Amino acid sequence: MSKVWFITGSSRGLGRHFVRAALERGDKVAATARDTASLDDLVAAHGDAVLPLAMDVTDRAAVLAAVQRAKEHFGRLDVVVNNAGYAQIGAVEELTEQDLRDQMETNLFGAVWVVQAVLPHLREQGSGHIIQLSSAAGLIALPLGGAYHASKWALEGLNEALAGEVAGFGVKVTIVEPGGFATRDGKNPDPLANGHLAKPDPAYDGLRQRLGAVAGKQPAGDPAAAAQALLKLADTENPPLRVLFGQGFYPMIQQAYAERLKTWDDWQGLSAEAQGDLT
Repeated sequence: MSKVWFITGSSRGLGRHFVRAALERGDKVAATARDTASLDDLVAAHGDAVLPLAMDVTDRAAVLAAVQRAKEHFGRLDVVVNNAGYAQIGAVEELTEQDLRDQMETNLFGAVWVVQAVLPHLREQGSGHIIQLSSAAGLIALPLGGAYHASKWALEGLNEALAGEVAGFGVKVTIVEPGGFATRDGKNPDPLANGHLAKPDPAYDGLRQRLGAVAGKQPAGDPAAAAQALLKLADTENPPLRVLFGQGFYPMIQQAYAERLKTWDDWQGLSAEAQGDLT
């Protein structure tokens, strides 16, 4: 039985590959983008199987309307992929209030609006799978990515809580954490070059140069392969809460978690002191 997908951020990058892969195997897709002209070729190739929807995830009313239209058009929603987002780059000291608010409006609040819009339909069905695109950046943090990391770490906690809330309704939640993928001319995206850049403070120029020398140097993942992995994930009866897409950041994540556990263990004495004598 074919699935009905609702995918945000469908105009480019991984989102576009997700839409194409679902359509090519015979599924139906409600594909959202700020400019639906970017989806014209998919409409021409797949006809009524794809429903292009103009939508900005930061507009809650527009999200509610788009989800309602998709449900009415296809009759149900099986897989919801929260993919829309971008990376704000800059040292924490460099970020303006607007930089930070815009990052959260898209990456965090936009995802929440989609979840809130689809859940009544999924609960009524007694089924559905919400797939949240997070990032390896939702598990570890690097300099100059504070705003982006904050948005992705927030999504990690939000969706873990969500999974516990909706399991009783038959709704599944999976957090997908991609590493770098070759979504731009076959190259691994360099976040220092392709992200939204804060106004630079010369005090951080040296740090930028050091990070720029190594940024984007890891082997790039194949977005078409990621799309096939997403299809497999959507077909899994008991999907994981979290799954990495790509292996480039796995050693760094392993090291980071090992160091956290060791630090907590090393400082157990102070932790005990902080609790106080409760006898």
